[in-house]
Amino acid sequence: MTTADTSGTNSAMNAIPGTPHHGALAGAVRTVAGMTLLSRLGGLVRDVMLIHVFGATAVGSAFLAGFTVPNTFRRLFGEGALSAAFLPEYAATDKADPAAAQRFASLTVAIMLLLTTAITVLAELGLLLVLWLSPPNPERELLLTLVMLMFPFMPFICATAILGGMLQVHGKFAAASSGPLILNGFIIATGAWHLLHNTTGGRGTAYALGLATVLSGVTQALWFAWVLRPHVKWTRAWDDAAPRVRAMFKRMIPVLLGLGTLQINTLMDTLIASASIWIGPTLLGHAYPLNDGSTVLLNAAQRLYQFPLGVFGIAVATAVFPMLSRFANEPDRFASTLRRAVRLSLFIGLPASVGLVLVRDQAMGVLFRFGGRGMTAEEVGRAALVLAGFAPGIWAYSLNHVFTRTFYARGDTMTPMKIAVAMVGLNFLLNITLIWWLREAGLAWSTSIAAMVQCGVLAIVCRARFGVSVIERSAVLGALRLVLITAAMGLVVWLVLGTLPAGSSWKHDAIGLSVACVVGAGTYAGLAVLTKAPEIRWIMERRGNTPT
Repeated sequence: MTTADTSGTNSAMNAIPGTPHHGALAGAVRTVAGMTLLSRLGGLVRDVMLIHVFGATAVGSAFLAGFTVPNTFRRLFGEGALSAAFLPEYAATDKADPAAAQRFASLTVAIMLLLTTAITVLAELGLLLVLWLSPPNPERELLLTLVMLMFPFMPFICATAILGGMLQVHGKFAAASSGPLILNGFIIATGAWHLLHNTTGGRGTAYALGLATVLSGVTQALWFAWVLRPHVKWTRAWDDAAPRVRAMFKRMIPVLLGLGTLQINTLMDTLIASASIWIGPTLLGHAYPLNDGSTVLLNAAQRLYQFPLGVFGIAVATAVFPMLSRFANEPDRFASTLRRAVRLSLFIGLPASVGLVLVRDQAMGVLFRFGGRGMTAEEVGRAALVLAGFAPGIWAYSLNHVFTRTFYARGDTMTPMKIAVAMVGLNFLLNITLIWWLREAGLAWSTSIAAMVQCGVLAIVCRARFGVSVIERSAVLGALRLVLITAAMGLVVWLVLGTLPAGSSWKHDAIGLSVACVVGAGTYAGLAVLTKAPEIRWIMERRGNTPT
């Protein structure tokens, strides 16, 4: 059975009384993780290329700040928020009446395109007014015009998010995860052309990359619609779909806030980091602690910590969500699926958190100081400190996606939203406090601390609200085993790095990073096998069995 075979998935689930088909979860996780790995590798190549194109300059910061606006919509909608509100209703309707599901999807896409187009027009007019009324400032004008250029990406990516949710319901996890590959492909191709023709670093390059971003959104929407042709017949017979669509849109705003906490915090971080472009080098008579290159350094560190999060953390949450929705009224299956998803998230999240802290200097040096281009040694050191602030929260970022979808599967969108709003407020207070001592790293530590607090609150409220707790004997013992294995791995990597000869060249960083990765991965995998950690077996499962 493959993940693309939804009829096989359903029959296998129904054939095993009392337990969910964990092989289906493992297969979906493998598919989503594999596609996400490709997209994150592409994203890493994209961001490394942008550093080499622009460096830590005002133009680079302006492009990244401008790109953050449509990219935030991609992450909010494309990586879960809109599809999380849409998917449960579409899945339930498709199971009972496929024709009604097609009418529901048709009306949803039509309304979403109309609303997002109207928002785009209003945003363009507002930004144009700001440009007209603002005093002359080349950096600010560049940033605003780049936002205006890339804002039309939003309608297309919102439509893509709905189509992606439909693809997941029909078992097309690989196709549904391919959108970021298209985005990265357009930007990498455009940037590579400018690198080859030695026309990098200027405003023309920034505008060309912005146009490529918009074209990638059009391509994603057309591609997803084409893949859906065998499964969906679009229609204008919308009358009976209206109540479902109204209910879905009522859920969407709380879902947007509840699932998008990390992305909202990331956008907030970017706006604070680029404040020197907006307000100048001083604030209320005091030198602002961040400068024109801070956005570039922040983005570089974000890419590295989001790599394991996107490859596995979000993959687990994406794959488990349709199953949690299916088992919403079956307490045993629901709890079993949730506990397994939590343990799979910790299996990757914990070593990723520790590992990235240990290799922060080497990773930044290898990626962003290659070939005499990119960052200076001082900028690499600052970016490494930012990564050291983001990395400790990777396990919490992953679990937050799982816990939030747990509430959505049970029809509760308000509780995660309320918690998320509180965490955004906490993150903002920490941001404006810590930057005065830690500069860009203060933004990173704020995000990590807020994510850890959010994770604990979600777990506690989940148990109180639904009577579903991840704190039971096998889960606690399993988590403790992962903590001990991760600690042992971290100690070994720290000792190995300490024995390597000192140096500051790219070659030295590359050797250190390679040795640390090989030793760390080998130690962690070996200890997991020796201690009989079941998570390795779960990832490879193809048929259902009861969790250990």
